[in-house]
Amino acid sequence: ERERRMSAARVGVSSLASDFWSHYASDTTPRMRLIDAFLVFLLVAAAVQFGYMLLVGTFPFNSFLAGIFVCIGVFVLTVALRMHIKRENHVDISPERAFADYALACIVLFLVVLLYMG
Repeated sequence: ERERRMSAARVGVSSLASDFWSHYASDTTPRMRLIDAFLVFLLVAAAVQFGYMLLVGTFPFNSFLAGIFVCIGVFVLTVALRMHIKRENHVDISPERAFADYALACIVLFLVVLLYMG
């Protein structure tokens, strides 16, 4: 009985994942997929930095915090860019203006983090 339920759950999860991927692949533009890939990269970069901190230590702690803050900050700014570019959100600014705002915010973020590191 329990194995039957477990196999049904596995089939349900794999069906859910395949349905999600087919809808994502058919409904998402290449530009959005590129942004999503960059978001995944930012998450992996933050996880690698955190893992390095656990293995090696936190001697230059402000450098560790700066790296994590950059990953989190750029992740948040990229999600905001994705929300502005997506057509279904009916935002009143152009994609070019959204990207210019994104680039300016990233420059300010990088300068703040650079000053934080000292």
